[in-house]
Amino acid sequence: MYLELRLLAGNANPVLAAAIAAALGAPLGNARVSKFSDGETQVEIEDNVRGRDVFLIQSTCYPANDHLMELLIMADACKRASAGRITAVVPYYGYSRQDRKVAPRAPISAKLVADLFTTAGIDRVLTLDLHAGQIQGFFDIPVDNLYGGPTIRGTVARYIDGPSTVVVSPDAGGVERARGFAKPLGAGLAIIDKRRSGPNQSEALHIIGDVRDKDCVIVDDIVDTAGTLGKAATALKEGGAKRIFAVATHAVLSGPAITRLTESKIEKVFVTDSIPLRPEAIASGKFVQVPIGGVLAEAIRSIHSNDSVSRLFR
Repeated sequence: MYLELRLLAGNANPVLAAAIAAALGAPLGNARVSKFSDGETQVEIEDNVRGRDVFLIQSTCYPANDHLMELLIMADACKRASAGRITAVVPYYGYSRQDRKVAPRAPISAKLVADLFTTAGIDRVLTLDLHAGQIQGFFDIPVDNLYGGPTIRGTVARYIDGPSTVVVSPDAGGVERARGFAKPLGAGLAIIDKRRSGPNQSEALHIIGDVRDKDCVIVDDIVDTAGTLGKAATALKEGGAKRIFAVATHAVLSGPAITRLTESKIEKVFVTDSIPLRPEAIASGKFVQVPIGGVLAEAIRSIHSNDSVSRLFR
């Protein structure tokens, strides 16, 4: 057993880090993460971490490279300070969509980042809704991949009537996620047949399943430019859907995403706080942010005490 738990956080998720600390009843350690005048990342760990079970809380969201370097340098600092074990708590794992070669001479950046974690001295990873489950195999260290769906589902249930609801997968690859979301609600299932014409570009073709006069909940893991969600909502409305909601664990919301969602047929978009919600998104009134800190805190508690984490995968 390691000495007491030590929580440290970078600059990506200060509110979420504070929520995790509060749920654990443990203070956040003093980690000064800043920049030198030339833009290089500077990290100073001001607490004793020798022999401690250290948890570094940091999403690698925008600006992804800055937050990734903060995490890696924090890990290196803790390793050189003789930390007993270092666990990276990465609610949003950036670069996860670059998980395979899509063209000749293309990188597999998700694997590269996994290798960087190990090189920096990270012993374990705790994350949330990886874009593809097989990314866990990119690591040579243990990975706990939690699911945001069960936490979000409780909030969504207050807006819908389960038996008259259809959960919609925006593409064939998300069917398993949509099925898992629909079953506890007693909802039906539909799939949108989608063809992607280029990066961040998609075209919804037709709907597999009955959505007429139904409340529809589109379930995805990431909302980035919102092209997929916007076109899916249009297709559902044309198919006779009554009301349309959307669920996404990670609110990346780059480019025209907020405008697209604000102008879309979607009534509410449910997201977690794995990524801080941009002020424009909050002001739009379209987004319902569901706290995920309690789930992550429980996972941290289980890892620290060597208890099972599997009960959280439901």
